[in-house]
Amino acid sequence: MHNQRFADYYKAQNIVPDDEWDQLMDAFRRPLPTTFRITGSRDIAHTLGNTIQEIYVPTLNNLVFEGETIPPPTNIPWYPDDLAWQFNVSKKVLRRSPEFKKFHSFLVHETDVGNISRQEAVSMLPPLFMDVQPHHKVIDLCAAPGSKTAQLLEALHADDTSTSTSIPPGLLIANDSDSRRSHLLIHQSARLPSPAFMVTNLDASIYPVLKLPSCPHDNRRAVKKTSSQLLFDRILCDVPCSGDGTLRKNLGIWKRWQPMDGNGLHSLQTRILQRAMRMLAPDGRIVYSTCSLNPVENEAVVAAALNSNLGMFELVDVSKQLPELIRRSGLTTWSPTIDRNVNTSFGSYDAYIRSLPEDKRADTKLLETHWPPSNTEDMYLERCMRIYPHLQDTGGFFVAVFERKASHKSSNLAHVPKRVAEDSDTASHAPETKKVRLETSTQIEVAKDNIAISRVDTDTMVANPITTDGKQETIEQSQGQMTETAHGNSTLADPSFKEMPHTFLQPNDPALLTCINQLNLAPSFPSSTVLVRNPAGEPVRSFYLTNSLVKSVVQANDYTRMRLMASGTKVITKQEAARGTDAQYRVLGEGLPVVLPYIKPETIMHADFGALKVLLQSYYPLCTSFVEPFRSEMEARGPGSHVARFIAGMSSDTTLSRDLVLPLWKSNVSVSLMIDKKAKSALSLRLFGEDLTVAAREQGRKKKLAGPGAEAATADEPRNLEDDRDRENDENSVDGDAEFHE
Repeated sequence: MHNQRFADYYKAQNIVPDDEWDQLMDAFRRPLPTTFRITGSRDIAHTLGNTIQEIYVPTLNNLVFEGETIPPPTNIPWYPDDLAWQFNVSKKVLRRSPEFKKFHSFLVHETDVGNISRQEAVSMLPPLFMDVQPHHKVIDLCAAPGSKTAQLLEALHADDTSTSTSIPPGLLIANDSDSRRSHLLIHQSARLPSPAFMVTNLDASIYPVLKLPSCPHDNRRAVKKTSSQLLFDRILCDVPCSGDGTLRKNLGIWKRWQPMDGNGLHSLQTRILQRAMRMLAPDGRIVYSTCSLNPVENEAVVAAALNSNLGMFELVDVSKQLPELIRRSGLTTWSPTIDRNVNTSFGSYDAYIRSLPEDKRADTKLLETHWPPSNTEDMYLERCMRIYPHLQDTGGFFVAVFERKASHKSSNLAHVPKRVAEDSDTASHAPETKKVRLETSTQIEVAKDNIAISRVDTDTMVANPITTDGKQETIEQSQGQMTETAHGNSTLADPSFKEMPHTFLQPNDPALLTCINQLNLAPSFPSSTVLVRNPAGEPVRSFYLTNSLVKSVVQANDYTRMRLMASGTKVITKQEAARGTDAQYRVLGEGLPVVLPYIKPETIMHADFGALKVLLQSYYPLCTSFVEPFRSEMEARGPGSHVARFIAGMSSDTTLSRDLVLPLWKSNVSVSLMIDKKAKSALSLRLFGEDLTVAAREQGRKKKLAGPGAEAATADEPRNLEDDRDRENDENSVDGDAEFHE
């Protein structure tokens, strides 16, 4: 854990006082604590937090293992409402301490069902500074793997209850440039089903202008329909970075780090932030973050973006927010290095250019924006936040918060720092400017790591000025104008995009009406925002629900140019076992909280602990397995989808602190609890302190058949949180986001 170039470079940048340098490096060499966040609605989160505090922490207090006292899990002091925790134990303790093994098993099961998110502490910071409200239009431009996205979704759903999910008026778009990683975002959305959620697969630096339909207006001659640009109230730019703030978990960085790493990413980071500025509504807020310590990736990017939008944006002083968070101010001066020799640096860009032979100046990859600008004192760069490992036992991180001034009268976005020379090979590295049409299919080579960010088709990307009312002055359309289909989507514009279209059904669609009738949905059910995933609009299998704003965005824009991966949340599906019968549809377990407010209350059955225990212990218990009155009520129901409310209360072996509402499926003589195996196991552990499910018993039998040696080997190799850290790495941005996954 030593790299002399790392030490020389950051000492030269004066990132910490000299008397703190050894503390910083000692902290980087220590293992990172395991941290996690309790997710979901406030009711559910506080219930789970109380479970940890009242049941698990007491058993881990003053725990002595092999003569050493092991510290128990503790709250992260600055995270609101005590919903974030950390603990620092070795693999040996996790493997051999019965108390920690039980706590670890609890965490794994709750993570599987989405109630806990394995997330590094500093990674939790950016969403906290965004101040997202349910009515906001929000976009996460570099979202995968999705832990911060989940935080934003939770803020959007602040009005949720313990049993039902609201339909917020705003929306959240989660975007990532990698299609494989975009599917991780869809997986995240299933953990908190939201009709206000969308996933796109685009290069954030050239994210296209999205349109919103406007109401017809009278221009004295005719009524015309116009469209306006979708501007966002909140934008998160957690950009690709060199990731040297993650040295504590990514030990390979110690060996491969070199001072040029940040130089190659600077231009991409600047373009992403500048693109976000053009997409922001007046009084909107952008949070820019990296897990890098390098000022070339941090303050230099912030300064470049501010200078390219003079007077329109300002850094927000958030020093009073999260008062228990120990942070340091942003740097106001820095010195980029031009090669592996850390000492080879210049005080200004002009001095650097003069040092080059004339025939080499056109080939330089460095920009003026790599250096501190002359107007640094006017930018308040000290309002940026730097998080260092030795301050609160975390990783390294950088956060800057911007707001767009609503009162600004100028629409000039054209100020661009000068370049002495450019050629076609380096033009793509220049920050985005007013009216610039970016080249397509460009590859950005990122320093030594060879991170290739593929560029997508930019025909719908508009680099236009924004007026004071937040609407675009002009929209430059590509030559290949797209035609509208009957379902509001344009003809295929990107043949490489293989996702199916998002087709909204008419409220009087026969299949939809049948579904509403079978599932006892009230007339208030928002049938006008139900979509299916096929061109013809025929419900092949599943129904998705969105809100009105998401529907407007989907219908006003071509889904292939958006590279729209998902919108809304899946709520209803066909039950294949019901073919040949009238009962064909059922409410999905993850979709029930969204649909629940529209299910007629008189059709919801009431049940007790006994019924729930029977449903957990068997796949298909017979109706006769239940006691009265649930038995009679179940037998009186016809085959098909049903919903049961398990009432809060106490029994001889457990306590249910809040009502549980779960989907059931009844065949002729049996009943099934329609949630997946992992959710059943987590629920059983939470309520009864052990896994009573069939899956757990089958796994136990397999261990016995395999013999004592295999069983011991399995017991000695649990799903380990320490090992999971290696799986948090990501090709473009290493930010500590991951889950407790095998």
